[in-house]
Amino acid sequence: IRDILNEYKSQGIRHLVALRGDLPSGSMDVGEFQYANELVEFIRKETGDWFEIEVAAYPEVHPQARSYAEDMINFKRKVDAGANAAITQYFFNADAYFGFVEDARAHGVSIPIVPGIMPIGNYVQLARFSDACGAEIPRWLRKKLESYGDDLASIRAFGLDVVTDLCDRLLAGGAPGLHFYTMNQAGPSTVIWQRLGL
Repeated sequence: IRDILNEYKSQGIRHLVALRGDLPSGSMDVGEFQYANELVEFIRKETGDWFEIEVAAYPEVHPQARSYAEDMINFKRKVDAGANAAITQYFFNADAYFGFVEDARAHGVSIPIVPGIMPIGNYVQLARFSDACGAEIPRWLRKKLESYGDDLASIRAFGLDVVTDLCDRLLAGGAPGLHFYTMNQAGPSTVIWQRLGL
């Protein structure tokens, strides 16, 4: 990782997203950095303030956390290690984001917390991915998406409306920006961006 950081510096890269990530399939060794805060601390120790470092945040709790309180403490550890900003896991409940930001501020976290946005294009894929990463799809949204069956055009049209409304509410409520999880599909994010007039 030291060599990678030096290579990034030599190429003029100034912005990193530092994640613990998942272990590679079949791997049992977590390596030297078991948690993202350890990686952030190492980057700061090796490179000072060269990099702008963003970390992950989980408004609906990291799936491996034992509790919301424990997850908040872990988030603050990443911030205290030297993170400049955070990007959240995607969510569909704006109140979860606003509550998380309020709680983070109460814990002394002042860095920007950018909401993660997942456009809706394929309900089956979204449900599978959400179940794996702990992102909640509200019951009303699940039921509506299920009602479309295999009608992908209707799912996408409805999804664009829902996610555009979510983004509008987040920005109106003071979110410092939006981070789109495009999943290699730029089209839906572009449409939302255009609808928002950004």
